[in-house]
Amino acid sequence: MSILENWLSPGLMHAVGWALLHFLWQGTALAAVAAVGMAACRRASIRYAIGLGTLTLMLLAPVATLFYLQDSGVERLAVRDVAAAVKLPATLPVAGSGPVQVSSMPHPLDFLPWLVEAWLMGVILLGVRSAGGFVLLERERRRQSTVVSPRILAVCQALQRRLAIDRAIAYCKCAWLQAPAVIGWFRPIVFLPVRALTGLSDEQLESVIAHELAHIRRFDPFVNVFQVCVETLLFYHPAVWWLNKKIRAEREHCCDEMAVALCGNAVEYARALTLMEEWRSAPALAMAANGSPLRERVVRVLGIKSLGAGTRGIGLTGGLLCLAAALIAGNVLVGMARPKQAQAAAAQPAAEPGPTPAPNAQSAATGASVKPSPARPQGSDSASRETESSYIDSLKSVGLDNLTADQLIALRIQDVTAEYVKGIQAEGLHPDVEDLIAMRVQGITPGFVRQLRAAGLNPDLHQIIALKVQGADGEYYRQLVEAGLQPNVDSLIGLKVQGVTPEYVRELRSAGLQVTADQVIALKVQDVTPEYLRALHDLGIEPRANDAIALRVQDVTPEYVRSIQALGLKPTVNELIALKVQDVTPEYIKALQAAGLKLGINEIISAKVQDVTPEFIERARQHGFKDLTVQKLIQLRQMGILDSKAEL
Repeated sequence: MSILENWLSPGLMHAVGWALLHFLWQGTALAAVAAVGMAACRRASIRYAIGLGTLTLMLLAPVATLFYLQDSGVERLAVRDVAAAVKLPATLPVAGSGPVQVSSMPHPLDFLPWLVEAWLMGVILLGVRSAGGFVLLERERRRQSTVVSPRILAVCQALQRRLAIDRAIAYCKCAWLQAPAVIGWFRPIVFLPVRALTGLSDEQLESVIAHELAHIRRFDPFVNVFQVCVETLLFYHPAVWWLNKKIRAEREHCCDEMAVALCGNAVEYARALTLMEEWRSAPALAMAANGSPLRERVVRVLGIKSLGAGTRGIGLTGGLLCLAAALIAGNVLVGMARPKQAQAAAAQPAAEPGPTPAPNAQSAATGASVKPSPARPQGSDSASRETESSYIDSLKSVGLDNLTADQLIALRIQDVTAEYVKGIQAEGLHPDVEDLIAMRVQGITPGFVRQLRAAGLNPDLHQIIALKVQGADGEYYRQLVEAGLQPNVDSLIGLKVQGVTPEYVRELRSAGLQVTADQVIALKVQDVTPEYLRALHDLGIEPRANDAIALRVQDVTPEYVRSIQALGLKPTVNELIALKVQDVTPEYIKALQAAGLKLGINEIISAKVQDVTPEFIERARQHGFKDLTVQKLIQLRQMGILDSKAEL
């Protein structure tokens, strides 16, 4: 007897066992559907959503099956039910023992309680392993992590603001990791290894930090915990592990795209990934910037064309075959689980049979019954060959010849017809096979090309694909022109990527800015809003477009300007930027003024650069120096005349 049978009813034990068995075909079917969907999509975010949705369905499938089986009153199957289903006699002869009652024979499905026990044991072991991993991460965080330097912290916080992340995030330096990683859920921590801080350039470091912050913005740590839970509960099905691997890979692609969009230097980011792959070492439960296969990520980051149409075609075909096999297996398993229903279905009167053909000699001799096979339409094979031949010939007629089998499959899957190719060629475009597939995947029609040209644009083939991917059409271009912009094709793509709307352009102009398309992109990236510009105008600051970008980059806020002006100073735009670059605070200016110095903006900046502090001024007075100018104080500071022995 199974141990769990002392705690659970036999009906519940067998319902759980059947739910676990049914998930074998359910999980395979869901994974096959996910494989087809992900192979048909080009955007990483969509593939990620498909994978995550499928994983959720995988978790719900056995739960729903369990409730269904319980509601249906599933009880432990007796052998006599199986015997009735297959028309076995009540007794069976056994050599040396005489006839044996079928109902007394051991049931072939008595293993279900043991199956449930084995599953539960696996869940416990994997759960303990995962919990131990989280505990080890927390211990390493407490023992071997320190706060990053103020300079690095400023970079991290600036990136956090640009990503509009309001959550409290800790930034720690550590030596036990080789690549930046995120750990934590409600209070996430970004770990920056010493090797990354010293081995990466500033641009590379910003990119990988942006990658980790993208994980936090997307709430990926919570999703990762969900994945671990599903892996623990459904550990016995390989499809769960395969799907989780795909989800994690697509998640890294999504964060790569966000990092490149934020920092803008794809080449440096790709170099950073390559360097960190050489250092590769990160805990499995943390999300590191060097996760996922390197080659695929670098190819995607650099925008290298890697369509892989043949591979996607194979993936679609394989997924459909797996789906069909899973459904067949599911049908068989349902028949095994519910033999009474199968027997009842078999006992139902069949449709009135038609005339039975006379058996042939061989069947008459063997006594085998012959089932009539449906007549095969004459000429069906030749019709199929003619269809395929006509498709190939039609492609040759539009200049697509000498195609490989993979290319033909990909073209056929994407429904690239000769008529479609003619329509594209009529617009003066001459795409190759990969371009045609990409255009078809993105839904580019000859009408879309005509719309772009009617609006005044003359994009090339790859620009047309990029415009369609970003959703930038002729109407969007016309609205921007009406708002006062004259963007070229590349600028139009950049505007759409950054989410620039015609209303945003009009608001910038109403706030007093005369802007070009590239300036609008930069303003949007830096989150320069019309409200921000109006607040500066109210304080007497009227920046130009480039000045507004610089002010926002240096985090010059209206509150900062107001606090400086409250001290009797009237800084210009450039002076405000210089003050902020040198980290001149209102408190520093107040301290200088309290020391008796009446300084202008440039003198305050010079004093800050030379580290002339109120403490240094007080030390000079203690040595008998009075009525010193800023220039004299700077000279004293540079010469080290007032430095203590410890400073010397």
